[in-house]
Amino acid sequence: MPERTCLGCQLANKEIETNIIYENDRVTCILDIAPLNEGHILILPKKHFHDVDDLDEVTATVIMRTSRFLAKLLKSHFQPEGITILQNNGKFNDLTHYHMHVFPRYESDGFGWLEPIDATNAKGRLKETAAALVALIQPLR
Repeated sequence: MPERTCLGCQLANKEIETNIIYENDRVTCILDIAPLNEGHILILPKKHFHDVDDLDEVTATVIMRTSRFLAKLLKSHFQPEGITILQNNGKFNDLTHYHMHVFPRYESDGFGWLEPIDATNAKGRLKETAAALVALIQPLR
């Protein structure tokens, strides 16, 4: 088997030692080495994908089902005030391998959503944006 150079592939396929929480034939779930809160888990597909729109249907479904399971697991152990599930694409995907974050949240944890510098233009164009996106749905199917 050729040596993998993708860190995400290496982690998902247990070629690098890590803290595995759960795995099945499609994904490996590990503790994040830079956790936002204790229990911060990454879901990594074993096959290489870069972005969410690269995922095949089966892997995408397995990832969502796994995120539900992990949310229940984290709630059971940590009794958090909530769970955050997020994923970054493109240049914001620092691992360059698709991964989903699932982590417990607490009101005082300091993690937050920063508002854009100026969302006024986007807010004023809601109808136009909706129409443009709806028009693209059929061609993309």
